Amino acid sequence: MAWSEVMTFVFVASLLVMSPGPNGVLIAKTVPTSGRSAGFANVAGFVTAFYLHGALSVLGISIILVQSATAFALVKYLGAAYLCWIGVKALYAAYKGIETAEKITPAKRKRTLVNAYVEGLLTNALNPKVSMFYLAAFPQFITLGETTATASFLLVFVHSMINAVWFGAMVFLFSRLTKVASSGNFQRWLKGVTGVVFVGFGLKLASYKPNL
Repeated sequence: MAWSEVMTFVFVASLLVMSPGPNGVLIAKTVPTSGRSAGFANVAGFVTAFYLHGALSVLGISIILVQSATAFALVKYLGAAYLCWIGVKALYAAYKGIETAEKITPAKRKRTLVNAYVEGLLTNALNPKVSMFYLAAFPQFITLGETTATASFLLVFVHSMINAVWFGAMVFLFSRLTKVASSGNFQRWLKGVTGVVFVGFGLKLASYKPNL
């Protein structure tokens, strides 16, 4: 796997992690009432869920490619349509200058570390944004017969570490990062970049042909 592919993956995965979603909402709810330790337990749950997504993606993609070209084509075009739809939505939001952020209220009761870990695991495991990333974008970095399982899971590891660094920083500097991440200019810039990247990846995925 070339370094250019790894760096492209890092860029796209970083956009996914930084874009607003349920992981950030959970951190915002946990830290004010349950403290840093519970916030890091959330992050540990996020990381665990990435390996579940990655394992299902690597195994599932291999099965689809080997057993059914029609099924792969269906997944490919659905994934491409999803990526383009997300990209167009992000570009429209950036164009319209939508600057309102959802108000996040802290949790009403303190979480134990185990509860915080399980919440983080379930939140990321059931996060449709992450699920569709591993279904639609992740296959572009895997070539059947050439990309080893070790290399595939290295990408999952990289993705999980980006997540850990970003949300770990949110735990440490929650109030400061929340102000930056919710600012109108930052959100508009992030939506614009995300829109361009995901439309581009959607179009690339639509023309993607696996090496059988």
